Amino acid sequence: MNTTLDLSELNSRIGQLVMAGMPGPHMDDGTVALIRDYNIGGIILFSRNIQDPLQLANLCGQLQDMAVKNHGRPLLLAVDQEGGRVARLREPFTVFEGNSAIGRSDRPVEKALEFGEITAREMKLVGLNMNLAPVLDVQRGEVEKHLAGRSFGEEPDQVALLGRTVIAALQENGIMAVAKHFPGLGRTSVDPHFQLPRIDIDFDEMDAINLPPFRAAIDEGVSAIMTSHAIYPAIDPENPATLSPGILRNLLRQKMDFEGLLMTDDLEMGAIAKHQSVAEGACQAFQAGADILLICKDQEKVLESINLLRRKLLQDEIKMERLDQSLGRIEKAKSRFLRPVHEIAAAKVREYFHLTV
Repeated sequence: MNTTLDLSELNSRIGQLVMAGMPGPHMDDGTVALIRDYNIGGIILFSRNIQDPLQLANLCGQLQDMAVKNHGRPLLLAVDQEGGRVARLREPFTVFEGNSAIGRSDRPVEKALEFGEITAREMKLVGLNMNLAPVLDVQRGEVEKHLAGRSFGEEPDQVALLGRTVIAALQENGIMAVAKHFPGLGRTSVDPHFQLPRIDIDFDEMDAINLPPFRAAIDEGVSAIMTSHAIYPAIDPENPATLSPGILRNLLRQKMDFEGLLMTDDLEMGAIAKHQSVAEGACQAFQAGADILLICKDQEKVLESINLLRRKLLQDEIKMERLDQSLGRIEKAKSRFLRPVHEIAAAKVREYFHLTV
């Protein structure tokens, strides 16, 4: 058994791997405990957590203050702000039509730049620092309905250009971008929120169609890439990409030379959780190469995942060196984008959004 770390220190190190959801628009005991006792690395916010810009700014400030006060490390504070149907920030935040509308525009690059710059400005103003966007899935004919409106188009070069434009605009304005869903969901026929898709394409098609936008994102210095919960039999006939060393380590890390953060999609989605526990999925994703384990709703499943990871590390089923690798990448990303911690000014929020209270 590995006993080089005491349990509280080990919990604190493992916690950095987790991005968790929280139940409502205000600080709650469960979220406080995850930050204080487990040093979790990030929080993802949804519509249930967001009432208005001032409330959101106050919440982000409280979350960051607690993390820095207890551990000296800032949190990743993330939302899905793709524009269109998938946008957690609604009016008075600027509302955009989404990727498909950008792709169909007669000025797509200009529209992508505008989306990235304005979205980054407004996210940073209220204390958010990571956008789980852009979607880089290349549409292949009629898309499954959960992806409707979310792809820049059917041409890999166009998706690559518009994706890297959004990434640059977000990151040059202080917001971490997350390219998704690697290695591409454009051919899926089922929704991974509920079922495990199987995408039967050969590697030549993947290389020519799916991968160019992700290569462009890597060239642009994208801070993170999110995995897809789909099986690609040409590479790994058994495991979805999120759980596949062949896809995460061999393809993305080694062949494509990606050195940034590797993030799972939500491990509570049916594509994963119908086949094993969330905790088992988290461990398998981590062993496959993921750095950030996304668990969006159930904080009990966050604790179960941390506890199972701790047990496997202590029993040497997972090597401490593997933990060190991910912690190094997380620290590098946080140093690049989150330090010094951005100060949130309520007066500036009121002025920008023309709020009277």
